[in-house]
Amino acid sequence: MARRKVAYRKQRQNRFSMFLVSIVVLLVLVAVSVRSMELQEKLDTYTAKEEQLSQQIAAEEVRSVEIEEYRKYTQTKKFAEEYAKEKLGLVYKDEILFKQED
Repeated sequence: MARRKVAYRKQRQNRFSMFLVSIVVLLVLVAVSVRSMELQEKLDTYTAKEEQLSQQIAAEEVRSVEIEEYRKYTQTKKFAEEYAKEKLGLVYKDEILFKQED
């Protein structure tokens, strides 16, 4: 009978130990799941930011090409003539200007 009590007590302790281990495993699983969701949200945020930055890079590359084209255009004779006519009011010697009265 004493052996039965000892065996019963050990069996009860084993069940309690398994219950505690199960609870700990469950808590770890919950913690990992919560952290995983947080990391997924961060990943989504970073992915959106990466896409936005990629679009900005593409826009700046287009702008860079436009600036380079404008730089080349400003070094031409045509640009100098247009600038002299529009901004400075200069004309060629044999050119006649007609001004519109307001």
